[in-house]
Amino acid sequence: MSHQINEEIRDKEVRLISSTGQQMGIMSSRAALQEAQKAGLDLVKISPKAVPPVCKIMDYGKFRFEQSKREKEAKKNQHVVEIKEIRMSPSIDVGDFNTKLRNAHKFLGEGNRVKVTVRFRGREMAHTDIGEKLLRRFAAESEEIAVMDRKPVLDGRHMTMLLSPKASKDAASKGAPRRDNRRPPEKK
Repeated sequence: MSHQINEEIRDKEVRLISSTGQQMGIMSSRAALQEAQKAGLDLVKISPKAVPPVCKIMDYGKFRFEQSKREKEAKKNQHVVEIKEIRMSPSIDVGDFNTKLRNAHKFLGEGNRVKVTVRFRGREMAHTDIGEKLLRRFAAESEEIAVMDRKPVLDGRHMTMLLSPKASKDAASKGAPRRDNRRPPEKK
């Protein structure tokens, strides 16, 4: 947002605020500019939509520097949430399932969302219930640190489910998955 400063302010009257934040009243823009020059600072229009417009006496260069510094700080602190994908087949074995689960927990611990996909090939399409059981088990294993955003949905040859990390930080730090040696659901 660019501000009008000094001679750029063409309004007849402005409401003036001093550099200390004190109201100085309504005056002509020429008189306000003289006040700013007396203080050795700039006259900056900070609220152009107000009637009359509000101007403040300040060091505009310093103001711009601090504003850009705040924006950089805000940009540095923001975290972009990505959607990571985990792919499986309905005939996945226990070790592979636990590896996929561990990776998903790592992604969730980093604050990312996880899309879990089961891909059906050939005759596996006749047994989509196996894939759904697999996804529901995956969600149950992750329920300590994740919430199911989207329930398992069949879309063509893929069944997908979406998991999001739980809001609390202490749950995210427990990100280690449980080890188990249970076998995945048997094929019919």
